[in-house]
Amino acid sequence: MNKDIILKAENISKQYRLGQVGTGTLSHDLNRWWHQVRGKENPYLKIGDTNDRSTKGSSDYVWALQDINFEVERGEVLGIIGKNGAGKSTLLKILSRVTAPTTGSIKFGGRVASLLEVGTGFNGEMTGRENIFLNGAILGMTKKEIAFKLDEIIEFSGCERYIDTPVKRYSSGMTVRLAFAVAAFLEPEILIIDEVLAVGDAEFQKKAIGKMQDISRQGGRTVLFVSHNMAAVQKLCTKCILLQNGRFVTQGKTEEVIQSYLDQSNVNQAEYLFEKPKSAQILAYTAKLRIEDLEGKLMPEIPVGKPWQVKIFVELLEPITNMVIGLGMQDMQDTAIRTAWSIAENRDSGKYVAVFIEKNIDFNPGQYKLIIGLSKGLQSVQYLDEDIIMTFSEVIDTQAESIISNKSGLINNQMEVKVIKN
Repeated sequence: MNKDIILKAENISKQYRLGQVGTGTLSHDLNRWWHQVRGKENPYLKIGDTNDRSTKGSSDYVWALQDINFEVERGEVLGIIGKNGAGKSTLLKILSRVTAPTTGSIKFGGRVASLLEVGTGFNGEMTGRENIFLNGAILGMTKKEIAFKLDEIIEFSGCERYIDTPVKRYSSGMTVRLAFAVAAFLEPEILIIDEVLAVGDAEFQKKAIGKMQDISRQGGRTVLFVSHNMAAVQKLCTKCILLQNGRFVTQGKTEEVIQSYLDQSNVNQAEYLFEKPKSAQILAYTAKLRIEDLEGKLMPEIPVGKPWQVKIFVELLEPITNMVIGLGMQDMQDTAIRTAWSIAENRDSGKYVAVFIEKNIDFNPGQYKLIIGLSKGLQSVQYLDEDIIMTFSEVIDTQAESIISNKSGLINNQMEVKVIKN
């Protein structure tokens, strides 16, 4: 193995048989053995459906992964992304040696530590302190090495008060904090992290991402990171792999792979098209809405702390006096959060685009509904209450955290608004 390559996966595939523990029955195992002693290929490798949950398969065998190949360089932070069911967690379990691949091989150039599920590797009857020593021993550390790191681990986890309490009494968040601290501070060459960090609060997630950056940049260690939070992936990862239905799609620069993921899966919609109302009495209607960054690039997910804008494309079927275009925002419980509107102006018939620009940081992570209103003075022309959703991802800028506010009341005209002829 090249000295700069710390992990190499070659032709990794994983097959499962539905409804069975393992991949077959005794008769199937005998059949495999009979083919093997005669020097022939496993007959069941030629059958099986692709891992696509949206279709009804024709076989009891399913390929959770098929022909996955990639390399990871030492000190690299590799993101593994894809929709639910794409095979990400299965791949991490194989890389962590929790399960074996059906075909293929993996070459490692260092010690591996993994954090796949809440409480993985912890004994609930043992205290937090005892579990630190247990996990360190599993990683091949001596008692002296673990003791040297013990205070740092406890301080980072924030569980000092409960460190001598049995882990079974910990909350899921406390368990994750301690498990991450153990995995990060006992210095494995390869650290594998699944979506489990989503259990922690926003403060700990930022702290964990910062620690992963430190161990890759300063310690020269390698991190494999799975998450559905694209802001965190973009902040942390130097490269990404995209999986779809158990197959390798692409590998490359983080921004490019994330864009491919968003394009193929439409994870959060950033562009909405609307049909022209059939009523003959309409004066104007909304044709399209786009959620973008300030350079005009679609933003299916907006990192808190980054400016954004909403473009509303409208068509006026006849001249309108005192034409106003409004944008309302609500939380998912239909509580009004914000309204903004353009200046009332006389407009000729034709196509226009209203741009609502937000440079300030006013929203907490989560999803919000958008409502569009067109009016002629005080008279409503169109009230569009479709399922228009915009998503704000977790805070990734620590400087932004201090100026994020919880907006509970209605906020008017906080956005920069302009209307131009399209």
